[in-house]
Amino acid sequence: MSGVSSESLTTALTKLEAKLPLASLELAKELFGILGTVDSSAGLRRALTDPSRTGDDKSALVKQLVGGKVSADAADIAGGLASSRWASARDIGDALETLATTVVIAVAENKSAVSASGISGLEELENDLFSFNQAVASNHEVQRALSEPQASAAAKIGLAQKLHPGASEEAKVLIGQAVSQPRGIKPTKLVTRFAELAAKRQQRWIATVSVTRPLTETQFARLQAGLNALYGRELKVNMTVDPGLIGGIRVQVGDEVLDASVVTRLGQLHRQLAG
Repeated sequence: MSGVSSESLTTALTKLEAKLPLASLELAKELFGILGTVDSSAGLRRALTDPSRTGDDKSALVKQLVGGKVSADAADIAGGLASSRWASARDIGDALETLATTVVIAVAENKSAVSASGISGLEELENDLFSFNQAVASNHEVQRALSEPQASAAAKIGLAQKLHPGASEEAKVLIGQAVSQPRGIKPTKLVTRFAELAAKRQQRWIATVSVTRPLTETQFARLQAGLNALYGRELKVNMTVDPGLIGGIRVQVGDEVLDASVVTRLGQLHRQLAG
């Protein structure tokens, strides 16, 4: 998303911020529900992104469509998006998805207590999303089941919950959305996007690190410090073990991949891990 659509999304996120301290999962579910309605009708998407229609007209159309079916906050958020300008019909749906996800992330962030393992609600959400993707990646039958077009949304959500029954309520909402409405991409890719939004919320990036063998606590701490220094910010590090990895270490941060061939950037990390 770029240009006018990006500006409209930024404006919507700024307005949403005022609602987040008291946000609920129900609001997120309502926004995801509105997204489903928008995605189901090409004519509606065209009407909501038609540059010849006024913002007030488009906002009124949405509020008429969802009025009495969702909360005032959900109708207001959706109406605000409709009144903005969008470069393509797809962009307004993407924006709705981002706003709904942001609400879920804020609910996790607002948890006052930490879990039994001593981590925050936001970290728990990130970990749950990562664990779900790992579970899917390790089972080809599950991958086929989640991509089966004939399977119902309820069946896919039920399967997803069995894969990670201990997930937080916030994670269940996002995982359920990803498997039931992936919107043209793989559910795991959408879950990754949700996790990246969660990481961005706490001003961190996610680093997925693959190593040939498990690291000691000291090695992990050195790796964390090295990556933080390399990127100039604190990263959320998810570790996977791949014995067949060539080069000893592979790091992916966003779209950037560092492997053993990038000697100038990974040489320092290798020296730190060696002590």
